[in-house]
Amino acid sequence: MEHKTPSAADGDASEVRGDEPAATLDARVGRIVRQTLADQVYGDLKELLLSGRAAPGERFTLRGLAAAIGTSAMPVREAVSRLVAENALEVLPNRAVRVPLMPRARFAELRLIRISLEGLAAATAAREATAEEIAEVVRCERAFAAERDKKRPDGAAAMRHNKDLHFALYRAAHLPTLMGMIEGLWLQIGPVLNLDFRAGPERVRQGEAHLHHARLVAALKARDSDAARDALVADIWSAGDFILSRDVLPD
Repeated sequence: MEHKTPSAADGDASEVRGDEPAATLDARVGRIVRQTLADQVYGDLKELLLSGRAAPGERFTLRGLAAAIGTSAMPVREAVSRLVAENALEVLPNRAVRVPLMPRARFAELRLIRISLEGLAAATAAREATAEEIAEVVRCERAFAAERDKKRPDGAAAMRHNKDLHFALYRAAHLPTLMGMIEGLWLQIGPVLNLDFRAGPERVRQGEAHLHHARLVAALKARDSDAARDALVADIWSAGDFILSRDVLPD
């Protein structure tokens, strides 16, 4: 007797056999699609925070964010839950979601941790970076410098170039565990950088970041780990001093 293999034209095999409802497969596919959307929303929100495009205290609602993205509330809720667990967002009693306000003491603590971890990444990158990776750091440094040299620099653009430079440097260390730790710190600290680069065009022009970036690039090219660490630490420290000097972080 000839045995016929069911084809797509025969319909779903479970439907033919009647031993598994078609809805079961639909549900599995639905979960996959929802999870994919949640990952996309998480990635978009993560980049928003890392690059400082959201300021401390900014609020949004799950429904409003879902409408802006054009998706249902479920993927947004899942993405936000992940970021809340990472201390990057917080849910208020009225269910609104807020970029946390950072107390001065916590900012100072995170700065010390950043100096240790990001300084290690800079020193390691000076030894391990490929020529192509150094070229990428140089490209980001030039983009930042070009923005700074404009008559009226755009603080948001400067922040983006600054973030791109730092993360190009940290990737060049080839230490994925360390990279994950640094990302976790930047999810919290990124919004606070609004208080630096978005203080006004003159702050971008007169700040010291471009000097530290230039020293960092020179150290990478020279394969000088100590100099790379020192330039990176000076960059973090001077930006932190400016933010603290504005006296806008809560006690």
